[in-house]
Amino acid sequence: MAYPIGAHVSQTDPIAEARARGADAVQFFLGDPQSYKGPVVEYAAGPAALRAAAEEAGVSLYVHAPYPINVASLNNRIRIPGRKLLQQHVSAAAEIGAKGIVVHGGHLGADEDSAKGFDNWRKCIDGLDMPIPVLIENTAGGDKAMARRLEALDRLWEAIGQAEGGDTVGFCLDTCHAHAGGIELSNVVDRVRSITGRIDLIHANDSRDAFDSGADRHTNLGAGHIAGDAVADVVRAAGAPAVVETPGGAAEQAADIAWLRARA
Repeated sequence: MAYPIGAHVSQTDPIAEARARGADAVQFFLGDPQSYKGPVVEYAAGPAALRAAAEEAGVSLYVHAPYPINVASLNNRIRIPGRKLLQQHVSAAAEIGAKGIVVHGGHLGADEDSAKGFDNWRKCIDGLDMPIPVLIENTAGGDKAMARRLEALDRLWEAIGQAEGGDTVGFCLDTCHAHAGGIELSNVVDRVRSITGRIDLIHANDSRDAFDSGADRHTNLGAGHIAGDAVADVVRAAGAPAVVETPGGAAEQAADIAWLRARA
């Protein structure tokens, strides 16, 4: 298998977390995922040591940006701090040797003009220093989400394609979000690639809720509403690294990784 498979873990010692799960990739937050506070590397020996330890262990590192970031927002008090926070996390993720940093596409209010949100993404990318790829992730809910429906994703990619460095922006495909967001998994890889030209990372998650429910609720692989081996089929078709963001501790996630490896 050419692509690493792993899990979202605690950042205190992600290499130990990877070993506990039999993982060759890990994703984690740098600090509080619900906060606008800047990134914190909790690995005791520091960023350079974490980078070296990951290289020695053959573990690919990915960072997930904090949830409050919404660079599409028309509200200056949300958009501007979000841009600043994203830059801080991109820089910190580069220090530890992360392969990429995942950030949600964001959303607007019900009566706001989506065109302005897409253009705000262009402005964000235009001003962002990106020593590693920024991976925009599709989201499950919201009629004014920037990356829920494929039509919105097409508009988003058209906008960021006009930014300096826009051609280096990557994509993270979440299978739960796609299913709950109303996108059929059977041909999602081809349809996304026709828009973005690439898929850099898969969030391999089953969905607790039904198709097009708009609910962002992950569950363990094979235990939710995504039928059969569809999640594994997406990973295989994408040929990209995958991380599970499923409930439970090391044992449960190790089982999900094994489930995926047996099928993908």
